[in-house]
Amino acid sequence: TSRPPRPPDGFGPRCAARCIERMNAPDAGQRKNPERMIPMGRLHGAFGVRGEVKLESYADPLRAIARYQPWTLRDARGNERLCDGAKVREGGKGLIATLPGVEDRDAADALRGTDILVPRSALPPPAPGEYYWVDLEGLRVVNLDGADFGVVSHLFNNGANDVLVAQGERERMIPFVQPAYVHGVDFDAGVVTVDWDADF
Repeated sequence: TSRPPRPPDGFGPRCAARCIERMNAPDAGQRKNPERMIPMGRLHGAFGVRGEVKLESYADPLRAIARYQPWTLRDARGNERLCDGAKVREGGKGLIATLPGVEDRDAADALRGTDILVPRSALPPPAPGEYYWVDLEGLRVVNLDGADFGVVSHLFNNGANDVLVAQGERERMIPFVQPAYVHGVDFDAGVVTVDWDADF
């Protein structure tokens, strides 16, 4: 199965950079794009009138997002700014954050839709036999006959197993099940080898 064992502290199935099992684990020097920014949460507007903000976290446990500050806040227009010193607490229906300099409802509501990003290098090292989905993105996907399926666009879980999405001349969704469909991940060559018919 490609469902992961317990991931590194603070990063579970909710995380966009979540771990899944691997056959050929790279060492630290092989992991790609260490400063790539990873989505870890989103702000959803004001909570109350004192400047608190509703916070959606992709970490597991949810409050672990507070450990990875400073955050980079990116608004819908792509503008970014650093945020350090945010405080996170449990609310009745989710997390509530207090951000430095956000002191009233208008300022908090202006943050609606803002993404919270952290650098890839801030993620804890994967446990033995695991790796992050984000490290697979951009790798070339080929089948056993050498047919090129393009590159890994992203991965998701469909409830039964993890799915690798290869984007080339068309999109292919390949179950990330080892070794039935995924035969190898070679970070040195930048290639994922799959047992998948080119006509599928």
